[in-house]
Amino acid sequence: MINTDNSIAPLYQKVKDHILKKIERGDLLPNSRVPSENELVAALKVSRMTANRALKELAAEGLLVRVAGVGTFVAEAQTKGHLVEVRNIAEEVRERGHSYSNIVVTHESVPLTSVIAAAMELSNSIKSVYHTTIVHQEDSKMLQVEDRYVNAQAVPEYIQIDLKQTTPAAYLLANVPLHKVEHTVRAAMPSKTIKKLLQMDDNVPCLILDRRTWSSGNLISVAHLYHSAQSFSLTETINKDN
Repeated sequence: MINTDNSIAPLYQKVKDHILKKIERGDLLPNSRVPSENELVAALKVSRMTANRALKELAAEGLLVRVAGVGTFVAEAQTKGHLVEVRNIAEEVRERGHSYSNIVVTHESVPLTSVIAAAMELSNSIKSVYHTTIVHQEDSKMLQVEDRYVNAQAVPEYIQIDLKQTTPAAYLLANVPLHKVEHTVRAAMPSKTIKKLLQMDDNVPCLILDRRTWSSGNLISVAHLYHSAQSFSLTETINKDN
């Protein structure tokens, strides 16, 4: 039975959390069957409508797969977007045989604004998020400006990381199970701040990768990755046989 004391979370969210914890602990593996609505109703003492909503939302988030007349199953973990793989930029630089370094511009807790709340799908009851701006360098040359917001409730230890020893992506990949990643690539003229940080020439556009990352049904990170279009490109190889 779900404990409803001292919590403002709706019952359907508690049912979702119950299922997600079983997935994270390994009690429910990819492709394994999830308890049915009737089983959830009996075990957790919730209504059928509540159980249905929990399963429906987890399926919409890509964590479960519902098969009509058969049941609901745990989806395969998604760690790739449609455009590029989620990787640690420091690792990529070193794989090219070059030296990685960075300049930390900011790494702090900031008040939650309406704009950030909308982008991160957070309620107004959340007071703050973590904000990191870091310039990644390859052989001491400016490679990428990473501007990232992290859900402080979902990843409370993030603010304590030493960015001279690891990168935001490396930390999240190692410590948070990623279930869904969304990528958008766009081109735009850089702001004065980005232009200065990347040491870009005048009238040169930026190639921007916008990345949103989910874990356990929660949007945990929104990152904007800026690159000079003069010196950076994105490449993806798609095997049509797979």
